Amino acid sequence: MNQLSLLAEFGDSITRVENALQALREGRGVLLLDDESRENEGDIIYSAATLTVEQMALMIRECSGIVCLCLTDEQANQLDLPPMVQANDSQNQTAFTVSIEARHGVTTGVSAKDRVTTIKAAINPNAKPEELARPGHVFPLRARKGGVMARRGHTEGTVDLMQMAGLLPSGVLCELTNSDGTMANAAEIVAFACSHNMPVLTIEDMVQYRIRYDLKLA
Repeated sequence: MNQLSLLAEFGDSITRVENALQALREGRGVLLLDDESRENEGDIIYSAATLTVEQMALMIRECSGIVCLCLTDEQANQLDLPPMVQANDSQNQTAFTVSIEARHGVTTGVSAKDRVTTIKAAINPNAKPEELARPGHVFPLRARKGGVMARRGHTEGTVDLMQMAGLLPSGVLCELTNSDGTMANAAEIVAFACSHNMPVLTIEDMVQYRIRYDLKLA
């Protein structure tokens, strides 16, 4: 069964986006799928501003463990976060920066509480580069300007969703996996969403939503 058939129970593309935006405003998570011909993965996404220790623990437990903080160019520049590598030749050009840790208020940096502390430190509007140690256990991603209209990736989808929801343009994501360590497919993602009361949407849904409402995002 393809994505469209599986997602029909969540409404049409516009409804799926609107439900996701409302969930984020309420401090809940959403599941964002990319195209079946791309990574064909689903990421759990939370607003960085409302992220709780319990939500972080769920991501660590149910996902790949590589918890990423999606930032705008401006935020990444403010924190002086250079690319993880100078020549990015990864398949999807995922824009990892150097990894980070809060310089204060954490122990080893690995626990759910420590990772939330790091994320909150990084998204503080007055954050300074020296308040973050490098490397660390949180992996920032730099979203491309233009969002999903420029790159149909989970990074851009996350930052776009936060802006569309009227939230701070920083989100946290992690790829959903199965208990055996394999990546969750669309059917498994939908089942997880239903059992955890999370809306599901696709990056294509977001593209169509932005086109319909002519949304110009930063």
